[in-house]
Amino acid sequence: MIKKSEVTSILLAGVGGQGILKASDIMCEVLMAAGCDVKKSEVHGMAQRGGCVTSHVRYGHKVYSPLEKAGSVNVLLSFEKMEVLRYLHYLDTESAIIVNSEKINPPAVNIGASHYPVDFIDNLQKKFRLVQEIDAATLAKKAGSIKTANIVLLGALSKLMDIDFKIWLKIIEISFPEKLVKMNIDAFQMGINA
Repeated sequence: MIKKSEVTSILLAGVGGQGILKASDIMCEVLMAAGCDVKKSEVHGMAQRGGCVTSHVRYGHKVYSPLEKAGSVNVLLSFEKMEVLRYLHYLDTESAIIVNSEKINPPAVNIGASHYPVDFIDNLQKKFRLVQEIDAATLAKKAGSIKTANIVLLGALSKLMDIDFKIWLKIIEISFPEKLVKMNIDAFQMGINA
C-alpha cells in the first residue's frame, strides 16, 4: 500500500479514446480531497488518431514537479497491453504494474510491418514486485458500458493507494451525469474486486 505522506508517482499510459485523461482527472480530484498536494502532466500526441496518451500524477505531502525521472515511477497503469512495454524504463523492480489485457494494434502491426508482442506479461511478473493483468473491457461491459473500462482500472489502482473508499465514491458521483453514476461506481467496485 502506498502511503499518501510519501511522494508517489503514477504513470497512466494508453492510446487515444481509452479515457486516460478522465481517469487522471478523477484521481487528482480524489487525491486533493484526501488532502494531498498533487501535480499532473499529460501528453496527448496524436490521441484522436489512436496515438499514445500519457498522464503523470505525483502526490504526497509536498510535490514540486509533475514529472518523475526514469526508474522512479511507483505504479504504471497501462490501459493497453503493449503500452506497458513502451514505459518500462520509468520503473524499477519495486514498481507495480496494472495492465489492461486489451490489445489495440498500432499501425505497423495493422499493415503487417511488425507483430504484436506475445507472452510478455509472464516475464514482467518475474521482474517486478507486482504485475496484475485485468480484463477491464469485460468487467466494464458487466457494469453497463465498455466506456467504463478506465474506471475499472482506477478501482484496481485504488487498492494500492491509502485513500478512503468514500472519497473515491464522492468524486466519481460528481464526475459524471446522474444517469451514469451507478454504472461507474459499479465499474469501480469491479476493479477493486478484480
